[in-house]
Amino acid sequence: MPPRLNRRAQGYLRPMRVLVTGWPSFREGEATAGDVLSMRRVSEVLAGAGVAHDSAWSPGFRPGALSLDDADPREYTHLVFACGPAHGRQVRWLHERYAACRRIAVGVSVIDHDDTAVTGFHRILARDDGEMSTVDLSLTAAAHPVPVAGVVLAPAQPEYGASRRHDEVHAHLSDWLSTLDCARVPVDTRLACDDWSKCATPDQFLSLVGRFDAIVTTRLHGLVLALRAGVPVLAVDPVEDGGKVTAQAGALGWPAIVAARRAGEPGLLDRWWAWCLSRAGTAAAKDGRGGGTLAEQLLSEVSR
Repeated sequence: MPPRLNRRAQGYLRPMRVLVTGWPSFREGEATAGDVLSMRRVSEVLAGAGVAHDSAWSPGFRPGALSLDDADPREYTHLVFACGPAHGRQVRWLHERYAACRRIAVGVSVIDHDDTAVTGFHRILARDDGEMSTVDLSLTAAAHPVPVAGVVLAPAQPEYGASRRHDEVHAHLSDWLSTLDCARVPVDTRLACDDWSKCATPDQFLSLVGRFDAIVTTRLHGLVLALRAGVPVLAVDPVEDGGKVTAQAGALGWPAIVAARRAGEPGLLDRWWAWCLSRAGTAAAKDGRGGGTLAEQLLSEVSR
């Protein structure tokens, strides 16, 4: 971006105010991590320079936030479009709606230099302009680390018949997980040698699980292998009145187990989630790998 935005040099009579936009601003656009970080970086630069600004977001991505429909063109002197391709009807619409603003594109890809989506900008700082290419904005945006959660869900398990509550439990978990400020990673205990998206060996699976800050699961082995890796786990039993997940949690002495009928209870999952991420939960997980009791029982039986 230009080192300074001088409203007098631009001939503006009203106080400078910048509208920060990008593909996450469009109702029919999309929000990628790189796009949002790029808009964040533009906002950081403007804030650091003391420049008044707003960021516009799609209602589908951030309901309740300022949208392009709400951002009155008369309130802004400049528009900055960050990241993504400078291409298409939605970008051209920005030029029409904010025609009175000085329009700057930064960190964008220029596919067709003659496209009116491109020529409509007063200034373009492209990330794909040969020797003049700019570093992508997402590289230097501030980061705010959050917990990483592995999510291990049980399959249909028809063997439990009428006691199955998998659909209801997984629906509650889906709604709840979407509210958490964490990185959610779906994980499957099923192994496959011909599918890169699954682990091929149990050692690969254990290595993966060990990288998480916590596990949320409705599977017995989601519970057991998380604790084997020393990772706290919030287990929800998808079987009415408790099945093998509850039994195994009891055998391991693991307290973060929720019954199927309580999965939708307000605040319950939040409380166990907070405990799993606490020092107490982390310490309990490292001590909860189980002993040799079952192995000792097995040896006792086979030696008779």
